Amino acid sequence: MRPDPKDMARLWDMLDAARTAVEFTEGLRFHDFLKDRKTRNAVERNLEIIGEAARCVSPETRESRPDIPWKSLIGLRNVLAHEYGEIRHEILWTIIGNKLASLIKQLEDMGVANPPPVEQL
Repeated sequence: MRPDPKDMARLWDMLDAARTAVEFTEGLRFHDFLKDRKTRNAVERNLEIIGEAARCVSPETRESRPDIPWKSLIGLRNVLAHEYGEIRHEILWTIIGNKLASLIKQLEDMGVANPPPVEQL
């Protein structure tokens, strides 16, 4: 089942944000990440986008892909948005290094490759 155009737009947002977070941290070590406030803030924002877009994906699409950790993505967004004083950067670093590559692949496997045409939204 191919997701409807609105879901495809949300999935694209997730894919784009995941790729961006990986790109922003490419070549960095954890210590460098901690010292670079701009990069940390940009990565946190992209992780929020992933979670917010995941929250807006229809239940049907989420149920069709139980391999994607929808609840975890949404939960991370909630922590970043509402409990920002409690952010553990080592956890974010682990997510960037160990989880986003598989999320990118899962989204690409769903046929998400390019932003949807504006007229479909």
